[in-house]
Parts: sequence; C-alpha cells; structure tokens
Amino acid sequence: MPLTERLTLADSARAVELLRAGELVALPTETVYGLFGLARDEKVLERVFNVKKRTFDHALNLNISSFQELQEFSKNHPKYLEKLYNKFMPGSLTMILEASVSVPKRVNNGMKTVGFRVPAHPVTLEILRQTGPLVGPSANLTGHPSPKTAQDVLRDLDGQIAAILTDDAAISGCDSTIVSLTGSRPEILRQGVITLEEINEVIKNDF
Repeated sequence: MPLTERLTLADSARAVELLRAGELVALPTETVYGLFGLARDEKVLERVFNVKKRTFDHALNLNISSFQELQEFSKNHPKYLEKLYNKFMPGSLTMILEASVSVPKRVNNGMKTVGFRVPAHPVTLEILRQTGPLVGPSANLTGHPSPKTAQDVLRDLDGQIAAILTDDAAISGCDSTIVSLTGSRPEILRQGVITLEEINEVIKNDF
C-alpha cells in the first residue's frame, strides 16, 4: 500500500472525503489518536479489526456527535441520561447503554450493550457531524501502547490506513472513564478522568 497521507487540521475536508469513501483515518481526540471508520459499513468494520490485528470477539464503541444519535443507537435509557450527556459530552466519558436494533452487529458483536463516545477535539467532532457515526478504537496494533503522537500511529499503521490528521498538542494521554448506565445506578468499568463522585453529583436528585 502507499504511505499514509499526512493531514493538518486545515485538511479536515480531505479527512471527511476519505471517511465517506470507506477509508480508515486516524484522528486526534482529547485522549489518544483513534482509528476512525464508518460505523454502518461492514467492510470498513472488518478492516478496522484486520488493521489493528484485533480478534472479532472484541466490541467497538460508537463515536457520535449528538444526543439524538445516542438515543437512536440505544434503548431503555435512565431518566438522567440527558443530564449526563449535557454535563460530560463532548468529553472523556464512554457511556455503556443497551444497544438498539440500529447498532450494526459487527460493532458490538452480539453483546446487548454498546459504548458511546463524543470526542472533545473540535475538528474531530466536526468531522463526525459530517460523516455520521464512526467507530474509533485507538490507532495502534492490539497490545501496543495507545498512541499519543502521530509518530506512534505511523510506527504501527503507516501504509495500512489512508490518512492521519495530526494534532499532537491536543492529546492528553489520559484514559476516558467508562461508565455503565444499564443498572440501577451508574457503575465505573474503567476509571479515567471523570470520577463516580462527579457523575453522582449531577444525578443526585434523580433517585
């Protein structure tokens, strides 16, 4: 394959063009670089797994850009869902909710739940608004450290993806918090930037 195209933030239209064409593009988030591709395209989803050398029994998150998309791809919402969304999204929170029938099967691989992210990086968020839902696992080979620089991405994936949109300065390297909202109360599955105390403070009047 040809070498991966290097893009700057000013080249976001090119990133949108490539993604709409079914290509894989590495984009910056506020945490690490993600490997983004169309969530509704089965061939794209298979390529994400193949490029990362990831087994198909692993689920993918949906990267979305609006509360309406969150509602479309999930069901049985807690009554405080919109409060949490408005407080923490965009941001470093991954919400786990029950999946609706709209979730492509390859995304959650038969699981009843699916994770949702709204990246806080303004350019990546604008790209999502133009492309619709994207999957975006970390842009690295499975088992390798999460990529904090464009060079990290290229070390693993150069020539395997169409492009990388570079913004090393935006990367914090800190994990997002993963919270399950499928039980009677929120449950932290991975502690990241946002704490359970912060989440509970927002929804304390909803029980």
